[in-house]
Amino acid sequence: MRVLVVGSGGREHALAWKIASSDAVEALHAVPGSDAMQGLATCHPDVKAMDLDAIVALARSEASDLVVVGPEDPLAAGLSDRLREAGIAVFGPSAAAAQLEASKAFAKEFMARHAIPTADFRVFEDFDAARAHVLALDGVCVVKADGLAAGKGVAVCGEPEGAVAALTEMMRDRRFGEAGARVVIEERLEGEEASYYAITDGTRVTTLAAAQDHKRALDGDRGENTGGMGAVAPAPVVTEAVEKRLLEEVVHPAIAGMAADGTPYTGVLYVGLMIDRTGAPRVVEFNVRFGDPETQPLMLGLDGDLVPLLHGAATGGLGNATPVGFRGTAVCVVLASDGYPRSYPTGRAISGLAAAADQPGVEVFHAGTRRAANGGFETAGGRVLGVTARGENIEEARRRAYAACDEIHFEGMHLRRDIAERVLAG
Repeated sequence: MRVLVVGSGGREHALAWKIASSDAVEALHAVPGSDAMQGLATCHPDVKAMDLDAIVALARSEASDLVVVGPEDPLAAGLSDRLREAGIAVFGPSAAAAQLEASKAFAKEFMARHAIPTADFRVFEDFDAARAHVLALDGVCVVKADGLAAGKGVAVCGEPEGAVAALTEMMRDRRFGEAGARVVIEERLEGEEASYYAITDGTRVTTLAAAQDHKRALDGDRGENTGGMGAVAPAPVVTEAVEKRLLEEVVHPAIAGMAADGTPYTGVLYVGLMIDRTGAPRVVEFNVRFGDPETQPLMLGLDGDLVPLLHGAATGGLGNATPVGFRGTAVCVVLASDGYPRSYPTGRAISGLAAAADQPGVEVFHAGTRRAANGGFETAGGRVLGVTARGENIEEARRRAYAACDEIHFEGMHLRRDIAERVLAG
């Protein structure tokens, strides 16, 4: 099978790493890919992830049997539709189905229509009306930019000043561009967060291990929301009983609801959850692609061949694919640039990569790096590396991940030191 991966970040590096291990794959390409992915795939740096025409042309010229779309933006722009029109199998939903992530308001209204449990919400396009609403809530709420904001357009607020500041940044200052022209203001849920992954061909569903992301920039879940500072898989909070409820109350109703609404869903459905003390799940968000950095520990721990699942979902043949298991536990720690998730420097030399990769059970996935003039790597993004380790249990995986992190250095390197700590504490 000839496979093309779309994207260039840590998620796509991890996907390429897993796909390349499949005996079914004879050729792997990536657009644009990255310098770090060159050893796994033939990269096409001149083709951008949002250049839909060029991606379709490349998939044709390379006789791709399957295109796996990593980021959300090209999905929302209709890349899957274009590939399907060209007769090319693609793992990823249509633009119409991708509204589940591209518009928070669409997702909330969809959940309300299909009785999928989620937080109470209201949608606003007027700043003054939104401000009055958060003040009436005494600032205890979650403010979300309606559109795509690379995982950063969410503010969890506990007092009026913070809620109004979040609204100002999104609606007036347009920190996230047009994504913040409309906002969703939600009830603030309490419980444990988890990310659940269901692969579907539009009818059948197979599931992967649940993961737990760490969104806040600083230890103790303090600081700003980021695209993710680390993750652990599987997430112990998703017990067998919780998973049963998830499938019955969320996943199957969502897949059936999308079909009933005329927008059948194929690909991976990422369900961001809050699970309360009773084990009741409520949806925080839907995403229409694999999470980042959750994909890194997921790929490292998956036991089995992922490619038949991806191809089965893309072609309607998921029932013929063998489900995959999960070995032990995997932990990912993100090494970020100083200043992330706001402005940050680039071009800083990275040392210690080889020593980190030599640690037992460790893979280092590159999120924001490039080749330097001396042949090494330098920083090229806010989230720079996803240092990921597998172990027999959480303690071992976590210890291995941090031992590898301690081998790596670049000026201004920032990381959380408490990834998976809450999971360990139970």
